[in-house]
Amino acid sequence: MQSKSGLSYFLSGFSLITIKGIKRFVFIPLAVNILLFSVAFYFLYGEIALGIDWLMSLIPAWLDWLKRVLSFFLWPLAVITVLLVFALIFGTLANWIAAPFNGILSEKLERHLTGQEIGDESLMSLLKDVPRMLGREFSKFAWYVPRALFFLVLFLLIPVIGQVLWFMFNAWMMAIQYCDYPYDNHKVPFKTMRSHLEMHKGKCFSFGVGVSLFSLIPLVNFIVMPVAICGATAMWVDQLKPDLEKR
Repeated sequence: MQSKSGLSYFLSGFSLITIKGIKRFVFIPLAVNILLFSVAFYFLYGEIALGIDWLMSLIPAWLDWLKRVLSFFLWPLAVITVLLVFALIFGTLANWIAAPFNGILSEKLERHLTGQEIGDESLMSLLKDVPRMLGREFSKFAWYVPRALFFLVLFLLIPVIGQVLWFMFNAWMMAIQYCDYPYDNHKVPFKTMRSHLEMHKGKCFSFGVGVSLFSLIPLVNFIVMPVAICGATAMWVDQLKPDLEKR
């Protein structure tokens, strides 16, 4: 079988979420994402407007032409900056809330891809692993926070280079976030999962780049979570799991 790139696996998630029997497990992650991102963007849009209005008020009236020029450049720059900084933060919150359902979606898709029956377990059966899943999300959060603070400082202090480093870190975190669901379903320790992903760094990084880029596209970002879960699960079934079993 020809090896696919991580980006190809991410893109395959768009078709995987439409598979009969899988679509119903996509609904809750999708609903959580839509709700959180809608509320967050509404709030942040208002804050951006207030910030730009305050900045414009500092410019004398006779420099009205400068206000128009700055406004033209500041709005897209502010929106892009907010998306880069807050996409991961609100994405992390969404993953905390939807973690049990994300794990279920990954499990059901893996069963489908490996030719097993998807099944319709009871609610209690589906939710029995909620404490473990939330604990796993906390492990990811604890790993993420100190590193995110470091790269956020670089983002704010070093123009261009800081933004590039933030994006690269964000992409790697997205790979960890979404590839972890099938690992966790198979009770693979978090540290072992990270080490194994590093052995496939190029593939996993390109997967994370795809997630990060599509997270910046309005409306499309609503479905990125289930798409990324399905793409990561397909990559797990095809390449990551077989390689892990050899070790």
